[in-house]
Amino acid sequence: MADDSRKYLKRNFGMFVLAVIFAGAAGIGSAYSDELVLQGSTTFTMAVAQPYAKAVEAQTGLHLEVIPNKSSFGLLALFEHKADLAMISTTLESELEILRRSNPNLPLQRLRAFEISRTHAAFVIHPSNSVRHARLQDIRKILTGEISNWRQLGGPDLPIRIVAVREGGGALASVEAKLLGGAHISANDVIRVQVGTQTVKVVAQEPGALGITLLAIVKSSSAVELVTDEQIEQVLNLVSLDDPSPNAVAAIEAFRRISKQGS
Repeated sequence: MADDSRKYLKRNFGMFVLAVIFAGAAGIGSAYSDELVLQGSTTFTMAVAQPYAKAVEAQTGLHLEVIPNKSSFGLLALFEHKADLAMISTTLESELEILRRSNPNLPLQRLRAFEISRTHAAFVIHPSNSVRHARLQDIRKILTGEISNWRQLGGPDLPIRIVAVREGGGALASVEAKLLGGAHISANDVIRVQVGTQTVKVVAQEPGALGITLLAIVKSSSAVELVTDEQIEQVLNLVSLDDPSPNAVAAIEAFRRISKQGS
């Protein structure tokens, strides 16, 4: 998918340059003459959009409106013409599996994904929890309910309460793909939140919690990370409906350049 998107951008770069030239000749190429709406993943927002939006605006002359909610919401916003680009924090195929179940009549073949960067999912725990390291195979058993008490991992005698976003979040999709082969969490009493940033807030109030969220969210909060023996990678993509517009192409390329420099 990433190679195909790069070929597309290279193939259409000349067209984009001509569009910019003609726009300038017409007197509409000044800074912030056009607005581009990005909607979707809070993971993408915190890891890419918020840190780099101003630099992208400076390089492209676009004004970016960033609306963070959830990966699946961003894709739906494309079909509702409420966004120019969707922000997702997993592979497009993972999100398509969700949309095929919830919105089977959508023309999902029209979506085009462009990889921007990569980050990692993270697991968070209450500060009072003495368990600070775990193997991914133990995390998998927690997700399936085979391990249901922190005592089984050498910690306090507390039932484990998983905290995760509702279906459609990128961090959760990446964890389920890696540990459950794409199946869903089957443990009991999962606490569901609307967006990833709410996860750390709930974990801070629940002594037995295990939260699934984004590494960048953990680092920007006082949450305690449960360190695992392997990291679970998340792919951060921008998605367009059909081929992206010249403005969208400019933003995609700028985000790629700037995020690479910042990594």
